[in-house]
Amino acid sequence: MAGVGAPARRVGTGPGGGPDAGAALRSLAAVERAIVRCARCPRLRAYCRRVAREKKRAFRDWIYWGKPVPGFGDPAARLLVVGVAPAAHGANRTGRMFTGDSSGDWLYAALHRYGFASRPTAVCRDDGLVLRDCYVTAALRCAPPANKPTRAELERCRTYLRAEVGLLGRVRVVVVLGRIAHDAWLKAAGWWARLPPAARPRFAHGAETTLPDGTVLLASYHPSRQNTNTGKLTRAMWHAVFRRARALLAAAPRPAASGAG
Repeated sequence: MAGVGAPARRVGTGPGGGPDAGAALRSLAAVERAIVRCARCPRLRAYCRRVAREKKRAFRDWIYWGKPVPGFGDPAARLLVVGVAPAAHGANRTGRMFTGDSSGDWLYAALHRYGFASRPTAVCRDDGLVLRDCYVTAALRCAPPANKPTRAELERCRTYLRAEVGLLGRVRVVVVLGRIAHDAWLKAAGWWARLPPAARPRFAHGAETTLPDGTVLLASYHPSRQNTNTGKLTRAMWHAVFRRARALLAAAPRPAASGAG
């Protein structure tokens, strides 16, 4: 993403599984490997392992992933979707972002509707789903207890989102799902530090901000059941966000191919 802060490309994992500036994450594959073996947040790792052992009755025959969950999608994506964290019995079970839960049902149905996904459902890592011109990631890579990550956990995990931002060099539109994802992307991309507080984009559903480098930030409520079952987020509201993302990309010139991958 040209001009977005100072993306971290010299990040890896040290003996404890956390970021180590002495190693390089030069590809999305390297970022994925670092995420999967990360052990920087003991509370989160203990919770995810416990969930994977105890399971949910409906998924008792599954072998849960139970590890940090990497991003997923097209390395040449122009659309970046940023969520909050894996669901305990969703991505923590399946090992792929927004796969196996109701939020993922909403997300991939919309991505398919607007031409970013090969199918409208996401069931497991080997279900054949392919994303086109889209990459899906999150602010946090481990499922947090009660869906409430701490500030320190978000800060430790930001290394990986920052690395993805630097490697996804063709992104032109970013859809953030919820305030946590909104602020996490602004910080990972460098805008939080570069813009004065009064100039930072404010979170509101449907808010659209064009940043100084031309990247467009679209904000949406998260498609959690808390929002969808109460009508705070309707299908019409949700589809409007992705319809706008498609329209913006249709009007944007295609950037030159990058070497990220």
